[in-house]
Parts: sequence; structure tokens; C-alpha cells
Amino acid sequence: MLPEHESLPTYTLSQLALRNGAEKPEIWCAYQGIIYNVSKSRLWRNGQHYEHWAGQDLSEELEDAPHTARVFDKFEAVGRLIEPVKEDENE
Repeated sequence: MLPEHESLPTYTLSQLALRNGAEKPEIWCAYQGIIYNVSKSRLWRNGQHYEHWAGQDLSEELEDAPHTARVFDKFEAVGRLIEPVKEDENE
């Protein structure tokens, strides 16, 4: 993680899922733990980019993409993705 990402707010997968272009006006997606705002991209209109949907962690899907992870350099990082704590982990 880059130092500038350490101070970003954290979001769960459930919170990220709301930023799909339908539930809320923001269109966000995550890659390797960082959440990016892709709202301004014409390629993400309506929360969909080819067969990919916004509001999700796209880390595993990038290997099938015709571009590299550098594509995220043009988007604003708005948060960090965290996994929710499971109930049995609190005991």
C-alpha cells in the first residue's frame, strides 16, 4: 500500500456495493484493497464496464482485462477496502 493510501477512510464490501451507480450516484470499484472513484469515466457509465460491474472488488478479474493495473492511476483513490469482522472472531 502506498503511504498516501494509509490515511484514506475504510469501507466494507457491503458499503462498496452501494456505490454501483444505481444505489448511490458514486461509481466505485476496488483493486488490491484500494477503492477508486470511476464515476467520471465514460467507460463506467451506468456502473458497468464491459462484463464488469461497479461496487465490487475487481482484483481477481484484472488478469483477464486487456489493460494493466496502471489503468487505476487515472482515477482518484477514495478509500481502503476492509473485510468485515466475523462474529466468531470476536469471541
